[in-house]
Amino acid sequence: MVFNVSVALNWILFLALFPIAFFWLRRAWRIVVRRDFSEVALRRGESPPNPEKFAPYEMLVNLVGGVALLIVILMVLVGGVHFNTWTALAGSTLWCKFFFSFALARHAHAAARRGGSSSSSSS
Repeated sequence: MVFNVSVALNWILFLALFPIAFFWLRRAWRIVVRRDFSEVALRRGESPPNPEKFAPYEMLVNLVGGVALLIVILMVLVGGVHFNTWTALAGSTLWCKFFFSFALARHAHAAARRGGSSSSSSS
């Protein structure tokens, strides 16, 4: 194996899976066990007015993403998976988690705006 930029980037991707999976699983743990909703549906660093409403969805996104990355890590360490397969699984998991979290945050904050504007216009 010749060490070049591609090999270095692949090692960086693989090593980055460890802390990413840890943080995602820790977020799911905080939501389920500790009932900490401070990181649920964040938009510009702020939670929506009712984060407990969106906590199950955020927990599910983080749990599925973290477990998927753990499975990818184990498949690579065991050695029974081809390079293209694990990079595709890891990349797809990362992007899907980011998109789902982004959509959930936008939905949570838009629902709060709709709810706030309708109550203020009726009074």
